[in-house]
Amino acid sequence: MRTFFGGRLINSSSSLPDAKSSPEADSSVLQIWGGHPLQGHVKISGAKNSALVIMAGALLCSGDCRIRNVPLLADVERMGQVLSALGLRLTREDDILDVDAREISTSKAPYELVTQLRASFFAIGPLLARLGVAQMPLPGGCAIGARPVDLHVRRVSMD
Repeated sequence: MRTFFGGRLINSSSSLPDAKSSPEADSSVLQIWGGHPLQGHVKISGAKNSALVIMAGALLCSGDCRIRNVPLLADVERMGQVLSALGLRLTREDDILDVDAREISTSKAPYELVTQLRASFFAIGPLLARLGVAQMPLPGGCAIGARPVDLHVRRVSMD
C-alpha cells in the first residue's frame, strides 16, 4: 500500500507526520491502491453558469438554437421558465436544449421568476437588442453576498 500525505509519498512502514487519532486527521490522508490501468469513460456535465449565459444569448437568435451539454439543474430550469415567459419555446431531451426564439411575445420578464434567479438579468441585453425595449425587475438576493447589477444597467442605458 502507498499512502500520500500533503502531496508526498509515505512508505507504508513509516508513520504519518504529526498523525492524530481524530477523524479530522484521517480525512486529510488519501490512500491509493494501484497496479491496474485506468480505463472507461466519464461524462463531464456542462457548466451551469455558461449554460445560463448561452440560454439568455439565445434571445438574440431569430430562429432555432440547439444547446448541447446543458446540465439538469434547478437554475437552468428557472432560466428556461424565464425564457418561456418571454415567449420562447424550449424543448429538452437529455442534455440537449432546443430553443425556438422566433417569437418573443413580451419584453417584460415576470417578477416572480426573476427574483428566484440572479442570472435571469443576463436576458436584459439580448431583449433590448432584439426588441428595442426591456423590462426586467431587479434580481433577488444572493446567498454569497451582495452582487450588484449596476454594470449590466450601465451597459444598456442610453446615458
